Amino acid sequence: MRPQTIIARKRDGNILSRDEINAFISGVTDGSWADYQISALIMAMFLNELNPDEQAYITEAMLNSGEVLDFSDIKKPKSDKHSTGGVGDKTSLIIAPLVAACGVAVPMISGRGLGHTGGTLDKLESIPGFNTRLTTGEIKDIIGKCGYAMAGQTDKIAPADRKIYSLRDATATVPTIPLIVASIMSKKLAEGLDSLVLDVKTGNGAFIEDPAASRRLARAMVETGGACGVTTKALITDMSQPLGGFVGNALEVYECVRIMRSEPFEGSKPLLDLSLELAARMVEMSGISANPEKAFDLLRGKIHDGSALECFRHNVRLQGGDESICDDPSKLFDGGLVIRDVVSERSGFVQSVDTKAVGFAVLELGGGREKAEDGIDHGVGFCAKTSIGSRIEAGDPICTLYCRSDGQFEHASRRLKSAYSIGESSVEARPLVLEIVD
Repeated sequence: MRPQTIIARKRDGNILSRDEINAFISGVTDGSWADYQISALIMAMFLNELNPDEQAYITEAMLNSGEVLDFSDIKKPKSDKHSTGGVGDKTSLIIAPLVAACGVAVPMISGRGLGHTGGTLDKLESIPGFNTRLTTGEIKDIIGKCGYAMAGQTDKIAPADRKIYSLRDATATVPTIPLIVASIMSKKLAEGLDSLVLDVKTGNGAFIEDPAASRRLARAMVETGGACGVTTKALITDMSQPLGGFVGNALEVYECVRIMRSEPFEGSKPLLDLSLELAARMVEMSGISANPEKAFDLLRGKIHDGSALECFRHNVRLQGGDESICDDPSKLFDGGLVIRDVVSERSGFVQSVDTKAVGFAVLELGGGREKAEDGIDHGVGFCAKTSIGSRIEAGDPICTLYCRSDGQFEHASRRLKSAYSIGESSVEARPLVLEIVD
């Protein structure tokens, strides 16, 4: 089929057949479609949307464009978790070792940060020596030894998605639900899973801010997973303020290790609570526990007895990292940083947080990337000292910044002061889990 014919049909609002979508994905994979032709069809899909059949066809085609992992020789239930991304969202670092410690195999294929949200691979690479570039054989070997592996997407897993996503990012066509579904689910379903838990963020720090659109995305992914034989559940969760106490790669790993050492900060409670919520569904869906309540008890026990930390330690060792951070997480701190508080100029209650502005402030310090090829500074970041609903006095710290210079501090400080809205009346923060879709 000629690319021009398929592009014109979608441009004119027609429904594409399975064969037409297969031809498109084959052209992306084998290079017979030019970038401008791929971009043209993506834009037509963005403007005219895809119906449920087209969404299923493109997810299936992207999944089958590469290798589907086979972990059938690992005699454990296989489960994973995926988040649509948020500021300070580091739950994967806790969930993977915690669930693995309960007897579930977790093949976690993760991504890098882009824009205002961080990426799991970037956080892990703040651990000295940690290797996220694993082959399929290495992933399987590491899972067999410690219960989980955390790696980037290999060239052989959903290769069409890698190309399509880079062009979506370059052509401002990322926020369309059918293509988000296809991108996420083609990679996750290639992991050979029995079950999948999705954390769909909503609020001003999420890629999709509107709760109704987040609900549509959650339902579409749950339906797609079920149609492909993977038991799938989604939690729609709040991203109206940073999750946990820290934002920034090494700082977020530090916070997670402290939690697994049973030494959490006060501001870490939402992070631990959400990690347990998501992990409990993975454990329950894997048949390890009969219900979420029993799963919560099991998971809390694995933190308190040190099993989750030891599983994390084993994984860090196997993936080439410095396991001594498990004994002294302060080793993750960079000694050359300027560390200063940003203080409030008025008294009152924190009524809202522009969470996206917090993410961009860390990005501008060097802790994130605007383009996929950008480098990042693992050491810089932010530590929240207050949260929505809290009372704050003039002169009290809003946050602590970890940066490279006084000039960086002054610029980020102005952005962060305006990100926190402080007023006379008290407000309540939204609950962490807003809805469960299964």
